[in-house]
Amino acid sequence: MAQAEKNSPARGSGKTLPLTRPLFDEEEIEKVRACLNSGWVTQGPLTKEFETTFARRHQVEHALAVTSCTTALYLAALALGLGPGDEVVVPALTWVTSANCAEYVGARAVLADIDLETFNLDPQAFEAAITPRTRAVVVVHLFGLAAPMDEILAAARRHSLAVIEDAACAVGSHYRGRPLGGLGEVGCFSFHPRKVVTTGEGGMLTTNRTDLAALAASLRNHGAEAEPRPASGPPRPYAMGRFDRLGFNFRLSDIQAAVGLAQMTKLESLLAERKGLADGYNRLLDDPPDLALPHAPEGCGHTYQSYVVRLREGGCRRRNRIMEKLAGKGIQTRPGTHAVHRLGYYADKYGLKPEDFPNACRGEDETITLPLFPGMTTADQEFVAGELKKALRESFSTPG
Repeated sequence: MAQAEKNSPARGSGKTLPLTRPLFDEEEIEKVRACLNSGWVTQGPLTKEFETTFARRHQVEHALAVTSCTTALYLAALALGLGPGDEVVVPALTWVTSANCAEYVGARAVLADIDLETFNLDPQAFEAAITPRTRAVVVVHLFGLAAPMDEILAAARRHSLAVIEDAACAVGSHYRGRPLGGLGEVGCFSFHPRKVVTTGEGGMLTTNRTDLAALAASLRNHGAEAEPRPASGPPRPYAMGRFDRLGFNFRLSDIQAAVGLAQMTKLESLLAERKGLADGYNRLLDDPPDLALPHAPEGCGHTYQSYVVRLREGGCRRRNRIMEKLAGKGIQTRPGTHAVHRLGYYADKYGLKPEDFPNACRGEDETITLPLFPGMTTADQEFVAGELKKALRESFSTPG
């Protein structure tokens, strides 16, 4: 952590405290150098090693590296055979691609409201959204907090629904001691730079089902099948393979996999540091009565990919005034994420209104994501907490 500590903005330095930033050191450089020296930079042996490492850590049978969590979600929908006429339940507060994966394949994303304490899918709202056309649910472990999987899996099994875990924020997290990504039919992870570990861009699809893994592996590689047709005789080194289905190029490069392998060696220490930083914020911010801190129910692991607080009163205008004040102090913030039903595509296509999912609206309008990054110091956190408390006090007296 020495490099991150060295670059950590000091209080009063005039530098911006970012929401987050990746931690890179000589290990990533050496892994990439070795990859480049090998001459094999497309998807190959390092990608396979990355997949094996990831599968072992998440206790799944199969892990497939892809270009992003978005493509992992798309492949999940395709591999599960979702299509026109099908409905997929999705939490109304999430990044838009959680819903888009249903729309990509011609299915309909049906939104369900969230639990405002956790920002995750409300199991009762999920079950109420199920119709005879429902075939799957996308369970988002939002901000890195495990969703209530016991209730969601029970409801899904009662209705014979496939479960897709959108674990974009939740690498390394768990639910009641079991790693996320293997609790449903398919898990989908992100390696975007805001995530706990990163490959720049990239993602991972995980599953314990061999049939889904084989189909997703084919689809990510142009629809190719490694084995030739039986009538063509035994495999030959120059064989072109079979292309019996329409596929895509969603392959992760070995250059990115090299970075991912180096990042995975840091995973446990990064998770521990983020947990320590979250605990630090919890101590520093335990007194403002109108500020709700992140809540992790018993048994639900949290990566704190994002540390998101919520105003109990004052709404969006007050929240925005507070973020503006923090920005003026060099503290980067942002809202938690979207209320999907208020985005133009979904609002226009399905005639959705803000009041349809009130908790999702509040989850967007009342939340503030605070800086949390490797090497963040106690002084950094004290500065953020102090300025936030000051902004909270002043925000009621500011017009607008």
